[in-house]
Amino acid sequence: MKFRFVLAAVVAAMVCAASPVSAANRLDLSTIKCKEFLTSEKDNIALILMWLAGYYSDEDAPPIVDFDKMKSDGQKLGEYCGKHPDDSLITASEEVMGK
Repeated sequence: MKFRFVLAAVVAAMVCAASPVSAANRLDLSTIKCKEFLTSEKDNIALILMWLAGYYSDEDAPPIVDFDKMKSDGQKLGEYCGKHPDDSLITASEEVMGK
């Protein structure tokens, strides 16, 4: 649980430091389609992947960021989304990272 909180705090700090806070800077991942994810800015993709890594980690997982696993998961997610552009990002991430 601590890992998720720390990860969320780091991501929130990065987002806040990158741009001013406004409603336009919010991202509802439940509404994003694969095609939108694939065409997002590189920094946004990295933040989304970091959030997904925390979301799909075990509650008792150690507070370690595995960049190799994130890269691998990102490539798998990109491949899945390339084949299923109209699927939601959450559906895609569940298929790739939720197992």
